Amino acid sequence: MVIATKPYGLDATGAIQRRPTRSVPVGAINIGSKHPVVVQSMINEDTLDIPGSVAAIRRLHELGCEIVRVTVPSLAHAHALAEIRSKLQSTYTDVPLVADVHHNGMKIALEVAKHVHKVRINPGLYVFEKPKGDRTEYSPVEFEEIGEKIRDTLKPLVLSLKEQNKSMRIGVNHGSLAERMLFTYGDTPEGMVQSALEFIRICEDLDFRNLVISLKASRVPVMLAAYRLMAKRMDQLGMDYPLHLGVTEAGDGEYGRIKSTAGIASLLADGIGDTIRVSITEAPEKEIPVCYSILQSLGLRKTMVEYVACPSCGRTLFNLETVLHQVREATKHLTGLDIAVMGCIVNGPGEMADADYGYVGKTPGMISLYRGREEIKKVPEDRGVQELIDLIKSDGRWLDP
Repeated sequence: MVIATKPYGLDATGAIQRRPTRSVPVGAINIGSKHPVVVQSMINEDTLDIPGSVAAIRRLHELGCEIVRVTVPSLAHAHALAEIRSKLQSTYTDVPLVADVHHNGMKIALEVAKHVHKVRINPGLYVFEKPKGDRTEYSPVEFEEIGEKIRDTLKPLVLSLKEQNKSMRIGVNHGSLAERMLFTYGDTPEGMVQSALEFIRICEDLDFRNLVISLKASRVPVMLAAYRLMAKRMDQLGMDYPLHLGVTEAGDGEYGRIKSTAGIASLLADGIGDTIRVSITEAPEKEIPVCYSILQSLGLRKTMVEYVACPSCGRTLFNLETVLHQVREATKHLTGLDIAVMGCIVNGPGEMADADYGYVGKTPGMISLYRGREEIKKVPEDRGVQELIDLIKSDGRWLDP
Protein backbone atom coordinates (compact mmCIF):
# COMPACT_ATOMS: atom_id res chain seq x y z
CA MET A 1 0.00 0.00 0.00
CA VAL A 2 1.30 3.46 -0.91
CA ILE A 3 0.90 5.99 1.89
CA ALA A 4 0.34 9.55 0.66
CA THR A 5 2.61 12.15 2.23
CA LYS A 6 2.62 15.91 2.24
CA PRO A 7 4.88 17.46 -0.42
CA TYR A 8 6.70 19.33 2.34
CA GLY A 9 8.67 18.63 5.49
CA LEU A 10 11.92 16.68 5.82
CA ASP A 11 12.91 14.64 2.76
CA ALA A 12 14.88 11.39 2.77
CA THR A 13 18.18 13.25 3.03
CA GLY A 14 17.04 15.35 6.01
CA ALA A 15 16.67 18.55 3.95
CA ILE A 16 13.61 20.72 4.56
CA GLN A 17 11.12 20.95 1.70
CA ARG A 18 9.00 24.04 2.26
CA ARG A 19 5.24 24.15 1.81
CA PRO A 20 4.59 25.75 -1.61
CA THR A 21 3.27 29.29 -1.13
CA ARG A 22 2.65 32.28 -3.35
CA SER A 23 4.96 35.30 -3.43
CA VAL A 24 3.61 38.29 -1.51
CA PRO A 25 5.39 41.65 -1.98
CA VAL A 26 6.42 43.82 0.95
CA GLY A 27 8.34 46.67 -0.63
CA ALA A 28 11.52 45.24 -2.17
CA ILE A 29 11.12 41.98 -0.20
CA ASN A 30 8.96 39.03 -1.21
CA ILE A 31 7.51 36.52 1.25
CA GLY A 32 6.85 33.01 -0.04
CA SER A 33 8.40 29.61 -0.63
CA LYS A 34 10.35 30.75 -3.70
CA HIS A 35 12.31 33.16 -1.47
CA PRO A 36 14.45 32.76 1.66
CA VAL A 37 12.56 32.78 4.96
CA VAL A 38 12.27 36.48 5.83
CA VAL A 39 13.35 37.93 9.19
CA GLN A 40 11.10 40.54 10.85
CA SER A 41 11.00 42.56 14.05
CA MET A 42 9.11 45.52 15.55
CA ILE A 43 10.36 48.78 17.03
CA ASN A 44 9.49 49.83 20.58
CA GLU A 45 9.40 53.57 19.94
CA ASP A 46 6.17 55.57 19.91
CA THR A 47 5.47 56.21 16.23
CA LEU A 48 4.84 59.90 17.04
CA ASP A 49 8.57 60.12 17.89
CA ILE A 50 9.62 60.47 14.27
CA PRO A 51 13.43 60.82 14.74
CA GLY A 52 13.46 58.01 17.30
CA SER A 53 11.40 55.74 15.06
CA VAL A 54 13.59 56.41 12.03
CA ALA A 55 16.72 55.61 14.06
CA ALA A 56 15.17 52.43 15.50
CA ILE A 57 14.07 51.18 12.07
CA ARG A 58 17.51 51.86 10.66
CA ARG A 59 19.25 50.02 13.53
CA LEU A 60 17.16 46.92 12.93
CA HIS A 61 17.59 47.01 9.17
CA GLU A 62 21.37 47.39 9.43
CA LEU A 63 21.45 44.26 11.61
CA GLY A 64 19.71 42.23 8.91
CA CYS A 65 16.04 42.71 9.81
CA GLU A 66 14.36 42.64 6.40
CA ILE A 67 10.88 43.90 7.35
CA VAL A 68 10.13 46.26 10.26
CA ARG A 69 6.76 46.62 11.96
CA VAL A 70 5.52 49.83 13.58
CA THR A 71 2.48 50.23 15.83
CA VAL A 72 -0.29 52.58 14.67
CA PRO A 73 -2.90 53.11 17.43
CA SER A 74 -4.36 56.38 16.07
CA LEU A 75 -4.72 58.54 12.98
CA ALA A 76 -1.97 60.80 14.28
CA HIS A 77 0.37 57.82 14.31
CA ALA A 78 -0.71 56.94 10.78
CA HIS A 79 0.17 60.45 9.59
CA ALA A 80 3.52 60.23 11.38
CA LEU A 81 4.39 57.14 9.37
CA ALA A 82 4.25 59.19 6.20
CA GLU A 83 7.08 61.36 7.52
CA ILE A 84 8.98 58.37 8.92
CA ARG A 85 9.03 56.67 5.54
CA SER A 86 9.96 59.91 3.77
CA LYS A 87 12.93 60.42 6.12
CA LEU A 88 14.07 56.83 5.63
CA GLN A 89 13.96 57.28 1.86
CA SER A 90 15.90 60.55 1.95
CA THR A 91 18.51 59.63 4.57
CA TYR A 92 18.87 55.85 4.32
CA THR A 93 16.76 53.52 2.15
CA ASP A 94 13.13 52.54 1.64
CA VAL A 95 12.92 49.91 4.39
CA PRO A 96 9.92 47.55 3.98
CA LEU A 97 7.44 48.72 6.63
CA VAL A 98 4.38 47.08 8.19
CA ALA A 99 1.74 49.03 10.09
CA ASP A 100 0.22 47.25 13.09
CA VAL A 101 -3.47 48.16 13.38
CA HIS A 102 -5.76 46.78 16.09
CA HIS A 103 -8.94 48.29 17.63
CA ASN A 104 -11.60 49.71 15.30
CA GLY A 105 -9.02 49.95 12.61
CA MET A 106 -10.85 50.95 9.42
CA LYS A 107 -9.99 54.68 9.35
CA ILE A 108 -6.47 54.15 10.69
CA ALA A 109 -5.76 51.29 8.30
CA LEU A 110 -7.05 53.20 5.28
CA GLU A 111 -4.81 56.17 6.07
CA VAL A 112 -1.68 54.22 6.92
CA ALA A 113 -2.05 52.00 3.84
CA LYS A 114 -0.95 55.01 1.81
CA HIS A 115 2.40 55.16 3.60
CA VAL A 116 3.57 51.60 4.26
CA HIS A 117 4.10 48.39 2.31
CA LYS A 118 1.88 46.09 4.34
CA VAL A 119 -0.91 46.48 6.90
CA ARG A 120 -1.35 43.98 9.73
CA ILE A 121 -4.86 43.63 11.13
CA ASN A 122 -6.09 41.53 14.04
CA PRO A 123 -9.39 39.78 13.15
CA GLY A 124 -10.40 39.62 16.79
CA LEU A 125 -10.23 43.39 17.20
CA TYR A 126 -10.74 44.91 13.74
CA VAL A 127 -14.50 45.17 14.29
CA PHE A 128 -14.96 45.28 18.04
CA GLU A 129 -17.86 43.22 19.43
CA LYS A 130 -19.00 44.58 22.78
CA PRO A 131 -19.46 41.55 25.06
CA LYS A 132 -22.83 40.88 26.67
CA GLY A 133 -22.55 39.57 30.20
CA ASP A 134 -25.61 37.32 29.91
CA ARG A 135 -24.75 35.83 26.51
CA THR A 136 -24.56 32.04 26.25
CA GLU A 137 -24.32 31.65 22.47
CA TYR A 138 -24.41 33.38 19.09
CA SER A 139 -27.27 32.46 16.80
CA PRO A 140 -26.46 31.79 13.13
CA VAL A 141 -28.20 35.06 12.27
CA GLU A 142 -26.13 37.07 14.75
CA PHE A 143 -22.96 35.37 13.53
CA GLU A 144 -23.73 36.26 9.93
CA GLU A 145 -24.77 39.84 10.77
CA ILE A 146 -21.38 40.52 12.35
CA GLY A 147 -19.70 38.81 9.40
CA GLU A 148 -21.42 41.24 7.03
CA LYS A 149 -20.32 44.17 9.17
CA ILE A 150 -16.75 42.93 9.01
CA ARG A 151 -17.02 42.57 5.24
CA ASP A 152 -18.32 46.13 4.84
CA THR A 153 -15.59 47.50 7.12
CA LEU A 154 -12.75 45.52 5.54
CA LYS A 155 -13.69 46.11 1.90
CA PRO A 156 -12.32 49.68 1.54
CA LEU A 157 -8.95 48.62 2.97
CA VAL A 158 -8.75 45.58 0.71
CA LEU A 159 -9.56 47.65 -2.37
CA SER A 160 -6.96 50.27 -1.41
CA LEU A 161 -4.22 47.67 -0.90
CA LYS A 162 -5.21 45.90 -4.10
CA GLU A 163 -5.02 49.13 -6.12
CA GLN A 164 -1.55 49.89 -4.70
CA ASN A 165 -0.31 46.27 -5.02
CA LYS A 166 0.42 46.26 -1.31
CA SER A 167 -0.14 43.47 1.18
CA MET A 168 -2.04 42.53 4.32
CA ARG A 169 -1.19 40.27 7.24
CA ILE A 170 -4.19 38.62 8.79
CA GLY A 171 -2.72 38.31 12.26
CA VAL A 172 -4.79 36.12 14.57
CA ASN A 173 -3.83 36.09 18.26
CA HIS A 174 -4.96 33.32 20.59
CA GLY A 175 -5.42 35.86 23.38
CA SER A 176 -7.72 38.17 21.42
CA LEU A 177 -10.16 35.96 19.54
CA ALA A 178 -13.50 37.62 18.82
CA GLU A 179 -16.25 36.71 21.27
CA ARG A 180 -18.42 34.97 18.66
CA MET A 181 -15.45 32.78 17.66
CA LEU A 182 -14.95 31.87 21.31
CA PHE A 183 -18.63 30.99 21.76
CA THR A 184 -18.78 29.06 18.49
CA TYR A 185 -15.45 27.20 18.43
CA GLY A 186 -14.08 27.64 21.93
CA ASP A 187 -10.70 28.96 22.96
CA THR A 188 -9.06 26.58 20.50
CA PRO A 189 -6.77 26.38 17.46
CA GLU A 190 -9.93 25.69 15.45
CA GLY A 191 -11.31 29.07 16.51
CA MET A 192 -8.06 30.73 15.43
CA VAL A 193 -8.17 29.03 12.03
CA GLN A 194 -11.83 29.92 11.46
CA SER A 195 -11.08 33.55 12.36
CA ALA A 196 -8.33 33.70 9.73
CA LEU A 197 -10.44 31.92 7.10
CA GLU A 198 -13.31 34.38 7.52
CA PHE A 199 -11.02 37.28 6.61
CA ILE A 200 -9.28 35.34 3.84
CA ARG A 201 -12.61 34.60 2.16
CA ILE A 202 -13.60 38.26 2.24
CA CYS A 203 -10.30 39.16 0.55
CA GLU A 204 -10.69 36.40 -2.05
CA ASP A 205 -14.23 37.54 -2.86
CA LEU A 206 -12.66 40.91 -3.71
CA ASP A 207 -9.92 39.19 -5.78
CA PHE A 208 -7.19 40.25 -3.35
CA ARG A 209 -4.55 37.65 -2.54
CA ASN A 210 -1.51 39.57 -1.31
CA LEU A 211 -2.03 37.93 2.07
CA VAL A 212 0.24 36.61 4.82
CA ILE A 213 -1.34 34.69 7.71
CA SER A 214 -0.26 34.34 11.34
CA LEU A 215 -1.80 32.44 14.26
CA LYS A 216 0.28 33.37 17.29
CA ALA A 217 -0.08 32.17 20.85
CA SER A 218 1.99 32.52 24.00
CA ARG A 219 1.76 28.77 24.64
CA VAL A 220 3.92 26.79 22.24
CA PRO A 221 1.61 23.72 21.95
CA VAL A 222 -1.34 25.96 21.02
CA MET A 223 0.77 27.85 18.50
CA LEU A 224 2.01 24.61 16.90
CA ALA A 225 -1.50 23.14 16.69
CA ALA A 226 -2.94 26.31 15.17
CA TYR A 227 -0.31 26.64 12.43
CA ARG A 228 -0.40 22.96 11.54
CA LEU A 229 -4.19 23.03 11.34
CA MET A 230 -4.08 26.20 9.25
CA ALA A 231 -1.63 24.65 6.80
CA LYS A 232 -3.76 21.51 6.55
CA ARG A 233 -6.96 23.49 6.03
CA MET A 234 -5.38 25.73 3.38
CA ASP A 235 -4.05 22.67 1.57
CA GLN A 236 -7.58 21.22 1.52
CA LEU A 237 -9.02 24.49 0.23
CA GLY A 238 -6.35 25.08 -2.40
CA MET A 239 -4.99 28.16 -0.62
CA ASP A 240 -1.27 28.90 -0.86
CA TYR A 241 -0.81 31.89 1.43
CA PRO A 242 2.52 32.32 3.25
CA LEU A 243 2.63 31.93 7.02
CA HIS A 244 4.27 34.34 9.44
CA LEU A 245 5.56 32.39 12.46
CA GLY A 246 6.01 33.55 16.02
CA VAL A 247 5.43 32.74 19.67
CA THR A 248 3.90 35.88 21.11
CA GLU A 249 4.95 37.20 24.53
CA ALA A 250 7.76 34.65 24.85
CA GLY A 251 9.46 36.50 27.71
CA ASP A 252 13.13 37.31 28.02
CA GLY A 253 16.53 35.75 28.48
CA GLU A 254 17.40 32.15 27.80
CA TYR A 255 13.87 30.86 28.36
CA GLY A 256 12.33 33.38 25.94
CA ARG A 257 14.80 32.30 23.27
CA ILE A 258 14.22 28.60 23.92
CA LYS A 259 10.44 29.06 23.90
CA SER A 260 10.51 30.94 20.59
CA THR A 261 12.87 28.42 19.05
CA ALA A 262 10.73 25.48 20.19
CA GLY A 263 7.73 26.87 18.33
CA ILE A 264 9.31 28.43 15.26
CA ALA A 265 11.90 25.73 14.55
CA SER A 266 9.39 22.89 14.97
CA LEU A 267 7.18 24.36 12.26
CA LEU A 268 10.03 25.27 9.94
CA ALA A 269 11.26 21.67 10.18
CA ASP A 270 7.76 20.64 9.05
CA GLY A 271 8.23 22.85 5.99
CA ILE A 272 5.74 25.37 7.38
CA GLY A 273 6.61 29.07 7.52
CA ASP A 274 7.85 31.82 5.22
CA THR A 275 8.72 34.68 7.59
CA ILE A 276 9.54 34.73 11.30
CA ARG A 277 9.66 37.09 14.24
CA VAL A 278 11.15 36.20 17.63
CA SER A 279 9.19 38.18 20.25
CA ILE A 280 11.32 38.58 23.36
CA THR A 281 11.04 41.17 26.13
CA GLU A 282 14.33 42.84 25.29
CA ALA A 283 15.58 45.41 22.81
CA PRO A 284 14.34 44.45 19.31
CA GLU A 285 17.94 44.27 18.12
CA LYS A 286 18.38 41.18 20.32
CA GLU A 287 15.76 39.32 18.26
CA ILE A 288 17.66 39.32 14.98
CA PRO A 289 20.56 37.00 15.94
CA VAL A 290 18.05 34.49 17.34
CA CYS A 291 16.11 34.48 14.06
CA TYR A 292 19.23 33.91 11.99
CA SER A 293 20.51 31.20 14.36
CA ILE A 294 17.21 29.32 14.00
CA LEU A 295 17.33 29.56 10.21
CA GLN A 296 21.02 28.61 10.03
CA SER A 297 20.61 25.60 12.29
CA LEU A 298 17.87 24.26 10.01
CA GLY A 299 19.82 24.92 6.82
CA LEU A 300 17.35 27.55 5.62
CA ARG A 301 19.70 30.56 5.59
CA LYS A 302 23.49 30.77 5.55
CA THR A 303 24.40 33.99 7.34
CA MET A 304 27.34 32.96 9.50
CA VAL A 305 30.06 30.35 9.82
CA GLU A 306 28.70 26.96 10.90
CA TYR A 307 30.84 25.51 13.69
CA VAL A 308 30.76 21.80 14.46
CA ALA A 309 32.30 20.93 17.81
CA CYS A 310 32.14 17.88 20.07
CA PRO A 311 31.02 18.35 23.68
CA SER A 312 34.43 17.25 25.04
CA CYS A 313 35.15 14.13 27.09
CA GLY A 314 38.06 12.25 28.67
CA ARG A 315 39.57 11.59 25.23
CA THR A 316 39.86 15.29 24.39
CA LEU A 317 43.50 16.24 23.78
CA PHE A 318 43.24 20.03 24.24
CA ASN A 319 41.06 22.63 25.96
CA LEU A 320 38.17 22.42 23.54
CA GLU A 321 36.24 25.43 24.84
CA THR A 322 39.28 27.71 24.63
CA VAL A 323 40.31 26.52 21.17
CA LEU A 324 36.77 26.76 19.79
CA HIS A 325 36.67 30.36 20.99
CA GLN A 326 40.02 31.09 19.31
CA VAL A 327 38.93 29.49 16.03
CA ARG A 328 35.61 31.34 16.12
CA GLU A 329 37.23 34.72 16.75
CA ALA A 330 39.67 34.17 13.88
CA THR A 331 37.15 32.92 11.31
CA LYS A 332 33.65 34.18 12.27
CA HIS A 333 33.61 36.63 9.33
CA LEU A 334 33.97 33.86 6.71
CA THR A 335 30.24 33.50 6.04
CA GLY A 336 29.42 30.30 4.22
CA LEU A 337 32.15 28.06 5.62
CA ASP A 338 31.63 25.04 7.88
CA ILE A 339 34.49 24.54 10.35
CA ALA A 340 34.82 21.62 12.78
CA VAL A 341 36.77 21.61 16.05
CA MET A 342 37.01 18.07 17.41
CA GLY A 343 38.82 16.93 20.54
CA CYS A 344 40.08 13.55 19.35
CA ILE A 345 40.34 11.25 16.36
CA VAL A 346 37.31 9.19 17.52
CA ASN A 347 34.95 12.13 16.92
CA GLY A 348 37.12 13.57 14.19
CA PRO A 349 36.82 12.68 10.51
CA GLY A 350 33.51 10.81 10.72
CA GLU A 351 31.54 13.33 12.77
CA MET A 352 32.85 16.31 10.81
CA ALA A 353 32.49 14.79 7.37
CA ASP A 354 30.36 17.64 6.04
CA ALA A 355 32.69 20.41 7.25
CA ASP A 356 34.90 22.38 4.87
CA TYR A 357 37.78 22.40 7.35
CA GLY A 358 38.60 20.46 10.49
CA TYR A 359 40.82 21.03 13.52
CA VAL A 360 41.32 17.68 15.29
CA GLY A 361 43.34 16.54 18.30
CA LYS A 362 45.47 13.66 16.96
CA THR A 363 48.14 13.11 19.60
CA PRO A 364 49.10 15.07 22.74
CA GLY A 365 50.43 18.48 21.69
CA MET A 366 49.68 17.93 17.98
CA ILE A 367 46.75 18.99 15.79
CA SER A 368 45.63 17.48 12.50
CA LEU A 369 44.10 19.87 9.99
CA TYR A 370 41.59 18.57 7.45
CA ARG A 371 40.09 19.77 4.23
CA GLY A 372 36.80 17.93 4.15
CA ARG A 373 37.63 14.27 4.86
CA GLU A 374 41.27 14.64 3.78
CA GLU A 375 43.97 15.08 6.41
CA ILE A 376 46.27 17.82 5.15
CA LYS A 377 48.95 18.13 7.81
CA LYS A 378 49.89 17.81 11.48
CA VAL A 379 51.01 20.91 13.32
CA PRO A 380 51.98 21.80 16.91
CA GLU A 381 49.00 22.76 19.03
CA ASP A 382 50.30 26.27 19.64
CA ARG A 383 50.34 26.84 15.84
CA GLY A 384 46.97 25.20 15.17
CA VAL A 385 44.77 28.27 14.70
CA GLN A 386 47.29 30.13 12.52
CA GLU A 387 47.91 27.03 10.42
CA LEU A 388 44.15 26.68 9.92
CA ILE A 389 44.01 30.28 8.71
CA ASP A 390 46.93 29.62 6.35
CA LEU A 391 45.16 26.54 4.94
CA ILE A 392 42.01 28.54 4.24
CA LYS A 393 44.13 31.25 2.61
CA SER A 394 45.92 28.70 0.43
CA ASP A 395 42.54 27.57 -0.90
CA GLY A 396 41.59 31.14 -1.82
CA ARG A 397 38.68 31.15 0.65
CA TRP A 398 40.02 33.71 3.09
CA LEU A 399 38.68 37.24 3.37
CA ASP A 400 40.21 39.86 5.62
CA PRO A 401 37.85 40.83 8.48
